[in-house]
Amino acid sequence: MFNESAELYDLIYGSFKNYATETADLVALIRAQYPQAKTILDVACGTGEHARLLTEQFGYEVDGLDLNPSFVRIARDKLPRGSIYEGDMTSFALPRRYDIVMCLFSSIGYVRTLDNVRRTLERFRAHVNDGGAIIVEPWFAPDTLQPGYVTVHSSSADGVKVARMSITEIEGRASRLRFEYLIGRSTGIERATEVHELGLFTTDEMVQCFRDAKLDATHDPKGLSGRGLFFARARGVESPFQSASDP
Repeated sequence: MFNESAELYDLIYGSFKNYATETADLVALIRAQYPQAKTILDVACGTGEHARLLTEQFGYEVDGLDLNPSFVRIARDKLPRGSIYEGDMTSFALPRRYDIVMCLFSSIGYVRTLDNVRRTLERFRAHVNDGGAIIVEPWFAPDTLQPGYVTVHSSSADGVKVARMSITEIEGRASRLRFEYLIGRSTGIERATEVHELGLFTTDEMVQCFRDAKLDATHDPKGLSGRGLFFARARGVESPFQSASDP
């Protein structure tokens, strides 16, 4: 989890993640497949950047949910008209339902096991309106991540410079990302460490989890950022993409 770096999250990811393009592509999908949608729940919303753009630029009514209290605080500042809840995606219960429930940027991987994926999707289904849709951006499938892969990102703003280096480890069906941070301010240089563990699931396994949650899911292998995208409706409601099991 981003316990050490929550305050630096936007600075780091803003240097390489194109939120504006991703949000525009997401809106194009929603408008094409569910044009009447007005309300969205962003599960694992992080600092609320997608939600902010959906609200400010496209007029959606967006609420958020995140497990990290620091992210919740930051997202609340960005979305004064939305409700940002602190909670676990595997077990949350909110007082309303939405036209769209979405979970982006591979956050579903943090639940770690297929049983928890099923529990999470059951929670999504419980919070979507009749005829609504569920959108999930998955983490990588097994055998697609390279053990020992190293990345580095750096950025600066408002007198803060940060450099983050990560290395990928694989153990069975778990991936671990070990992050090392160097944070420079006028008062000195700090160092922080985080370990993130995400489960590795195949596309077929994910589709089956949707089925177990009484959802029909289809899969776009490219998605918003090259990681793929699942679009699901309650059974009997047509989905836009070719089925993952189709040729």
